Amino acid sequence: MATDGIVHLEGITKIYDLGDVQVEALRDVSFSVAEGEFLSIMGASGSGKSTLMNILGCLDTPTRGRYYLQGFDVSGLSRDELADIRKHKIGFVFQGFNLLPRMTALENVQLPMLYNGVPPSLREGKAMEALEMVGLGDRAHHQPQQLSGGQQQRVAIARALVNDASIILADEPTGNLDSRTGRDIMGLFTELNEKLGRTIIQVTHEAEMAAYGKRTITFRDGMILKDERTGGT
Repeated sequence: MATDGIVHLEGITKIYDLGDVQVEALRDVSFSVAEGEFLSIMGASGSGKSTLMNILGCLDTPTRGRYYLQGFDVSGLSRDELADIRKHKIGFVFQGFNLLPRMTALENVQLPMLYNGVPPSLREGKAMEALEMVGLGDRAHHQPQQLSGGQQQRVAIARALVNDASIILADEPTGNLDSRTGRDIMGLFTELNEKLGRTIIQVTHEAEMAAYGKRTITFRDGMILKDERTGGT
C-alpha cells in the first residue's frame, strides 16, 4: 500500500488494560511526517506524547490502526522484528543521555554498530566521524563523567547518527540541560536536519525548544489538538 511520508500513521489507538480500568492513551491519531522534516511533538504530562513516541520508536504496538515506516506496515510485527527495525532504521536520543559510564565517548558511540554486527575494523572510524559531526572529536577518549551535560548529549546524538538511521527520535533531549546548553543542542539538531537532511522527531514540553522544529503537533487527552507549521527558530 502506498503511503505518504517516511512516517505515516492511520487511526492509531492505544489502550492500556489496568485490571478493572482501561486507559485510552491515544485516540484515532493520524498524521504523516515527510522525509527530512523536523517535527516537534508537544503536550502536558498524560497527553499521550510518550505513548506515541514508544510506537514511533517500535518499542510498543498500537491496539488499533496502522503505522507505516518508509511505506512498510510495522504495526503488527513481532518483538524480534521490531527490534530489528530499531537497530537499523531509528536513532534514539534520551533525556538522561543513557551513556555507559565506564566506556569512553568513542566506545559509547560504537555500541549500535556492535549490536548490528559491523566489523571492528570499521567501527572506530565511523564512530569518530559521528563525534566530529557533533563537534566532539577532541573528546573521543573521555568518559561521561569527564564531560559536561551538553557534551554527553552530543555523544548520545553521535550514537544515534552512527548507523545512518532513517529517523532520529529525541525524547525531551534538553530536559536535563540548562537553557543555554539546551539551545546549543537544538541548534545542533537544526544543523543535522538542514545540512544532512536527517528526519528528526522530538518530544518536548518546552515551547521554546519545540519552536526549533519546522512543524509542531500538540496533543491533549490522547488526541491531536493542533498541527501547525512553525518555520523553525
